[in-house]
Amino acid sequence: METLDIASQKEKIQQVWKKRPLIISGPCSAETEEQTIETIVGLSKLGKIDVVRAGIWKPRTRPGSFEGIGTKGLPWLQKAKELTGLPMAVEVATPKQVEDALHFGVDILWIGARTTVNPFSVQDVADALRGVDVPVLIKNPINPDLELWTGAVERIDRAGIKDIGLIHRGFAAYGNTEYRNAPMWHLAIEMKRRYPELLFINDPSHISGRRDILQAVAQKAIDLDYDGLIVETHCNPDKAWSDAKQQITPEQFGKMLDEIVWRKEEQANIDHQTLEKFRQQINHLDDELVQLLSQRMKIADKIGEYKKANGLTILQTNRWNEILEKAIAKGEKAGLSKEFVTKYFDAVHMESIAHQNKIMND
Repeated sequence: METLDIASQKEKIQQVWKKRPLIISGPCSAETEEQTIETIVGLSKLGKIDVVRAGIWKPRTRPGSFEGIGTKGLPWLQKAKELTGLPMAVEVATPKQVEDALHFGVDILWIGARTTVNPFSVQDVADALRGVDVPVLIKNPINPDLELWTGAVERIDRAGIKDIGLIHRGFAAYGNTEYRNAPMWHLAIEMKRRYPELLFINDPSHISGRRDILQAVAQKAIDLDYDGLIVETHCNPDKAWSDAKQQITPEQFGKMLDEIVWRKEEQANIDHQTLEKFRQQINHLDDELVQLLSQRMKIADKIGEYKKANGLTILQTNRWNEILEKAIAKGEKAGLSKEFVTKYFDAVHMESIAHQNKIMND
């Protein structure tokens, strides 16, 4: 009988894992049994939540913060699961935490950002998962390093885990003030490009760090074809023991989900001729841009030869400032943001320097 129950639960998790959008929510931390149950029951009443998350072990950057209730919170999740029927997800960072989570029937595990950043820790978790049939979500590392994220995926994959998903929770950036963790969408998009077959969900709570921009971050993720969201909720967010500013009530989360415009990469019964026409125009312009950049670099090569012959440095600061200022001014008149023009010309400038360096030093 017990074997049948386990098989039935595994089948249910498989169905949940395939659902799109996949919605995960729950408290940042399980604090007390009452808070845990009240929050999860509140989420269940929405009828829109697929998986409940709750922090049991909380790796914090600095000592003195609440580091999780520990294993004693796992029976609370068991009870919540019995009451609501919702699968449970928990973060693990050590083999002992993996063992305890599985012992108490946790359905989905996730590896947090502070663990992903350390290959030794990821390998320890991977070794503990060997031979286990449980889905695993992997958050991006704290620092913007896609190879660490990729390495974590490879280690968990080599442990034999069949169902692996990715969570984009933003990256630490010195001086970043708008977000708690800068989204750096381009890195997430690159990771999605590398692993199109993996579940890819967004964590607006940790990107935003505050409630007022949760909706906007979540909407952008859906517009970028993410497979779902993981959002922190609490029955009394202002009194939360961890990350209070970024948590919302289950009711607020329900309203947030209602207001999201859900978009898909493909829609049935749509005439794509108009879209294809625009894409062909983009392709044509991209081809021209590549040709123009190639011509620009050939001129940079000639400049490199001239500087080499006359003992001049590659970098001419005044000249570069002059180019950038003109480009920004023209770009703004043409509807291009200063940020975009600066990044674009920085990339062009670095490529030009690389060409000149090769001419002068090879």
